[in-house]
Order: sequence, then structure tokens, then C-alpha cells
Amino acid sequence: MRKLLFIAGLIILATSARAQKIYSVDAAHRADVKVYVVDAAHRADLLVYKVDASHRAGKNDGKCFFTKVAHRAEKKIYFVDAAHRADVKIYFVDAAHRAGWKNNSKKHLFY
Repeated sequence: MRKLLFIAGLIILATSARAQKIYSVDAAHRADVKVYVVDAAHRADLLVYKVDASHRAGKNDGKCFFTKVAHRAEKKIYFVDAAHRADVKIYFVDAAHRAGWKNNSKKHLFY
């Protein structure tokens, strides 16, 4: 029984540590990453799917939970108004299975 509880605890811990929690800041200098939303998936570095709960988010795989509280976020982002000002170009997708990196050279920005 102890072994089962220990394994269950590890699974819960691993699952909760995997959430990619994002907070949108109101100024570029407060952000970890500057992002630009493109109008087509083929122009994006990252395809993003917004999940409705932090436990459904992935770890740097495009499945993101946007938190309303800054101190709960793992990354703070700022939405810029021009592609050349962005660190990463994103496109929001309508299904979780479509989320993910298209340009792996920028993946380090969300670790």
C-alpha cells in the first residue's frame, strides 16, 4: 500500500510540474519573451493551444495555460505589434493535437 501511495504521489507531482503557465504583461521590459501573433500557421514558430486548466497544459509543447496572476506564471510574455520585434511568432490553433514547435531553434525561450 505504501508503495502504491508513493507512486501515485510521484505521478501527481510530475503532472503538476509539467504545466506551462503563461502570464501576459503590459510592458515589453517586464516580459521574458516577446511574441507576435501571425495570421497563418505556416508563418509561426510555435502553434499554441490555450488549455482551460493548468493541469491540462504541457511542458514547452504549445499547450499553454494563461494565468491571471503573475506570480503563478512560469513565463511572462508581451504581445508586440510587429513581427520584427518578436522573439517568437505564434499562431493559436483550435485543437490540442495541432500544438507544437515548428521552429525548434526558439524552443529554449520557453524553458
